[in-house]
Amino acid sequence: MRELDPFFNPKSVAVIGATPTSGKIGNILIENLFSDKFAGRIHLVNPNYKEILGIPCYPSILECPEVVDMAVIVVPAKLVPEVMEQTGRKGVKCVTIISAGFSEGDAEGKAREKQVVDIATKYKIRFVGPNSLGVISPHVHMNASFARTAPMAGSIAFFSQSGAFCTAAIEYSIGEMLGFSAFVSSGNKADIDDADLVNHFANDRKSKCIAAYMEATRKGQELFKALDKASKKKPIVILKAGRSKRGAKAASSHTGALAGSDAAFDAVFKQTGVYRARTMFELFDAAQALANQPPLVDDGIAIVTNAGGMGVIATDYAEEMGLELADLSNQTLEEIGKACPPTWSWGNPIDIIGDADTARYANVLKAVGQAPEVKGILVIAARQAATNLFEIAKWISITSKLSGKPTVGCFAGIEDAESESFLDARGIPVMPVPERAITALHALSVRGKFLKKKGLL
Repeated sequence: MRELDPFFNPKSVAVIGATPTSGKIGNILIENLFSDKFAGRIHLVNPNYKEILGIPCYPSILECPEVVDMAVIVVPAKLVPEVMEQTGRKGVKCVTIISAGFSEGDAEGKAREKQVVDIATKYKIRFVGPNSLGVISPHVHMNASFARTAPMAGSIAFFSQSGAFCTAAIEYSIGEMLGFSAFVSSGNKADIDDADLVNHFANDRKSKCIAAYMEATRKGQELFKALDKASKKKPIVILKAGRSKRGAKAASSHTGALAGSDAAFDAVFKQTGVYRARTMFELFDAAQALANQPPLVDDGIAIVTNAGGMGVIATDYAEEMGLELADLSNQTLEEIGKACPPTWSWGNPIDIIGDADTARYANVLKAVGQAPEVKGILVIAARQAATNLFEIAKWISITSKLSGKPTVGCFAGIEDAESESFLDARGIPVMPVPERAITALHALSVRGKFLKKKGLL
């Protein structure tokens, strides 16, 4: 078993600071563990209660009938060192510290955090936090956090320095039908840092892509080494905040750690093949594509659209991102022309005209999928009189499967749950605007060029 496995696949969890008081974090944790149907054993610890919700409650972790795989600490900050000492004496090796009031605060908090680190070192405990939202492992239905709900199970391993970013990401992911293999609020990172999580997820079979929100790091060299090693195995996308001087200052204040030079982070990301996201949209659009689609190894994408304006927007954005459109061969133009009226664009972007029906989309996508000069495909569908989104979604899926080319959909300004669910289930990202679809393809291109440069394809 790897060192951090008990955080994500525990057979038993103890909540230290459990409470029956509704709305308190110690109560929310219990509710989340039970409502998410965690199959493991749950133990409650609080000297003020003999039982909570009909479950025995122990006065300390020392009285717990077993050595749990993970303990979650949610007691006042001043009590955390004593609780950590007891946890170490019990033999627990993995701990998540929810409690705040440490290095993100005043000098007393910094000293308290050092005390906790010293205790953890003495007993060889690995811990997440303090000041953490918690840890969620969707595949085993473990929500050891005080988030309102848990994300769906999937293949993106995510960690964030900000707990609030975590809660926003969960809410967003549910609407976008994004799934996660693990979800970690790293908090102050007094022990387990970005480098530890990158190393762990690089070797986790459930995780196909690593995504993160990062403000600062205390272990720059370790992070560089971890990213360099992991990116050869799996794609990584990071939203690094604090790009501006004021942003960096705010990040340092927020986390209690120096944000460091943004130019240095940028250089590290480029050298290690990490895709740097600038927005929350970019973070998860890129992660979704990288987790599910093959890399875009060579230049040359085709944009198929029934809305000329959307095709122009996609083309402009692709050029700004450094993503080249394919020069269509005469043979490809002729094949497309057979399926389209004479007024189609006769070029790339491939505007197949607003009255395009399912048959026209199918025939054009077949031609594009077979075209050797086309290395990646963006399919845009705006809802017009002849548009059947679900049938078009089927042909997008067929084209992706038969061609083996990275493929992204864009249902322009449309929410169509049936069609989106169909494509999501087949690993094909579908976006509501062309700029986001281009971002997904750009991430695949960056990944493809990195792997090619390293001789890994």
